[in-house]
Amino acid sequence: MRWRNRLEPESLVQHALAHPPEGFGWLGGVPAPVFEAPFDLLTTADEAFKARLARLPLFARWSRWLRIRTAFVGTTVTEYAPLPADATPEVLAASVRTGPGRRYALAIIKDIPQDSPLLCEADNAYARELAEACAAQGYVLVEGQALAYVPIDFASVDEYLARLSSSRRSNLRRKLRSRADLRIDRVPTGTAFADDARVDAYYALYDGVHAQSDIHFDRLTRGFFAAVLRDADSGGICFEYRHAATGALLGWNLCYECEGRLVDKYIGLSYPAARDVNLYFVSWMVNLEYAVERGLTHYIAGWTDPEVKRSLGARFTWTRHAVRVRNPLLRALARRFAGHFESDRRWQDGATAGGAAP
Repeated sequence: MRWRNRLEPESLVQHALAHPPEGFGWLGGVPAPVFEAPFDLLTTADEAFKARLARLPLFARWSRWLRIRTAFVGTTVTEYAPLPADATPEVLAASVRTGPGRRYALAIIKDIPQDSPLLCEADNAYARELAEACAAQGYVLVEGQALAYVPIDFASVDEYLARLSSSRRSNLRRKLRSRADLRIDRVPTGTAFADDARVDAYYALYDGVHAQSDIHFDRLTRGFFAAVLRDADSGGICFEYRHAATGALLGWNLCYECEGRLVDKYIGLSYPAARDVNLYFVSWMVNLEYAVERGLTHYIAGWTDPEVKRSLGARFTWTRHAVRVRNPLLRALARRFAGHFESDRRWQDGATAGGAAP
């Protein structure tokens, strides 16, 4: 099916359908991908709100009730929810409300774009109409995460660096000195990953990053990575980082060249060695160099670390989630406290108020 809001190759959704994250199950009855998964209600809560809850009596006992089985419309492998081209926003909202919205305490249409500069006007209009339809049908609208991107409107990385403040430019150049100690290879997805040992090595580094993450919502499986790494037709390219002297694998970064943009999708890092050579910052520059070389229009840099990405000159576009709460009393509480679950928006407001600039 041709989905709206597509930034990645459609095959990525097909691989996710065949190999769901651990503990996830795909559902039917809705004209869009929908899955069930355990969900900690405090996943996106701001730190102050979580600290307030933690001080309440017997929090350690009753906090387990904050983790519930939830239905989600969307995927965890796409930046935006894949929405149908052949169902109206009103029909989609109603199908979720009367389907998983009745079977689950929570049903969430996740990652709805908000006037994204990365999408066409038709997809943005559909997203706006979907949010309006959800609000009219009793959903609670919650601000989502900040998707980072860099327009490739510069002819070289030197021109890009010149746009950063002097202090940030100097700091970044200092971090990039470690590049001299690295061997960087471009490995297209496909036959290069036929060997199980290579897939195993990549998956071990992904798992290390996942284990260190603050959020453990979706743990992707080895089967999923084997499928995406061996997909020769997806436009995927892995930037592989090895120690120049020893050949040791320090990290990798899977990106997709899709619709004239470079989409940064997955990363694996060997800690602490990757941190010692500033691989996060090196890979950022390598990706920008590739995008310039290929004449691409955007580098799409994902959801995590917005403060760091802002310092590197990224811009941001926003999403929202439409949350259907089955219980009317809890629905009223969700409306009352929704603002505490908009941590990226609070970060943006704080950065803007503080006059932060690249």
